[in-house]
Amino acid sequence: MSVSTAAVDQSICAPLPVLGADVTVPLVTGGDVTYAALDYAASAPALQRVWDDVAAYAPYYGSVHRGAGYLSQLSTDLFENSRETVAEFLGCRAEDQVVFTRSTTDSLNLLAAALPTDCEVFVFETEHHASLLPWRGARVTYLDAPRTPDQAVATLERALAGREPYGPALVCVTGASNVTGELWPVKELAAAAHAHGARIVLDAAQLAPHHPVDIAELDVDWVAFSGHKLYAPFGSGVLAGRADWLVDAEPYLAGGGASRKVARRTDGGVDVEWHTTPARHEAGSPNVIGVYSIAAACKALTEAGFGRLVAREQQLVTRVREGLADVPEVKVLSLFGDDAPRVGVISFVVEGWNSSHFAAALSAEYGIGVRDGLFCAHPLVRTLLGSEPQEPGECGAPEAAPGERSLNAIRVSFGAGTPDEHIERFLGAVRELVSKGARWSYRTEEGRCVPDRGAAQV
Repeated sequence: MSVSTAAVDQSICAPLPVLGADVTVPLVTGGDVTYAALDYAASAPALQRVWDDVAAYAPYYGSVHRGAGYLSQLSTDLFENSRETVAEFLGCRAEDQVVFTRSTTDSLNLLAAALPTDCEVFVFETEHHASLLPWRGARVTYLDAPRTPDQAVATLERALAGREPYGPALVCVTGASNVTGELWPVKELAAAAHAHGARIVLDAAQLAPHHPVDIAELDVDWVAFSGHKLYAPFGSGVLAGRADWLVDAEPYLAGGGASRKVARRTDGGVDVEWHTTPARHEAGSPNVIGVYSIAAACKALTEAGFGRLVAREQQLVTRVREGLADVPEVKVLSLFGDDAPRVGVISFVVEGWNSSHFAAALSAEYGIGVRDGLFCAHPLVRTLLGSEPQEPGECGAPEAAPGERSLNAIRVSFGAGTPDEHIERFLGAVRELVSKGARWSYRTEEGRCVPDRGAAQV
């Protein structure tokens, strides 16, 4: 695969310290247990290092780009230095811009708003909704799910070669699937895009927390990712890459910070000169805490040694896949096959179980947090399940009778802060639930599956 995992140090490291490692939760069967957070693909816990860095800065918090006072100047320097840290983390080229946003979704919507006139967008149906849906104002070609990396490249090449008219084009592709964890052939897709005069944006929301991402090495035009998946809370994201489309576009938001000069005209109107720097798309008071937390996470992951983190995570991936393979009733979902390289994101279904009830039982009876549903990637999950679209409401899907396909799936995801014990507890709980069944019955309550405390214990 094209996403390099090469690093000087490939030794195994210990889990990185994260907040919440000692949090206990009540069990429906009685007593408490240390919570096993295995839903990193939704939001990863904050690294202790990130939290400590933010706490050290918090007393010095001040306005950014807005004041002459000491704290304002300090905060402005910290904000702009964070931009440099992120650029280094992503291997940005000298001419690239780093724009701070709210999330991956916000980043891709920003890019969608900056598309040149008559731009055509090419996106696989396998994308997460954040990269599948923002292009509604453009001409969009949706590509069928490929079953091999080579097929993905060939499908894209055919689509790009056949586009008419042969104008500006953008390809959007994920780096690692938020459903299967499988790595996509990013470098090969970028080469195909550029060979046909198109640009490419990499949705690295699930890739950046698990693998080094180098814009120059992958030869992508933009990268988007979210802080909350990179062990950095406080709601910030990044869009990094080529400046020209961003500079040519109207500001994503109009307001202070984006404007360089504003003047009234004699006719009563207003003339505006917009910035050509990243500030053009960062109107309003910046989320300096969120931005700094991303920079702190980038530093922490780099200093820990991505090679060592990748090596340990691959051990966990192997252990989970082997453990699930030992349970005949469990089917792991995959697009590219068992041998495909992947990050710590694994989705599966259990024969005879409603996936929402299974996930609820893992939480209520074992203190294990996973995700169930369609993971904001509805077309992909339905393709993998071979099911038709259902009515809204992921938790309240009808019960799956023995032998029938589940209407949704279960996802376990983990990363740099996951201890081995949480993986073993998860695998033990899966085996016990499948062999003995849930100890409580479950029902839907306000869209959530919860233990039916009014019913007799199973």
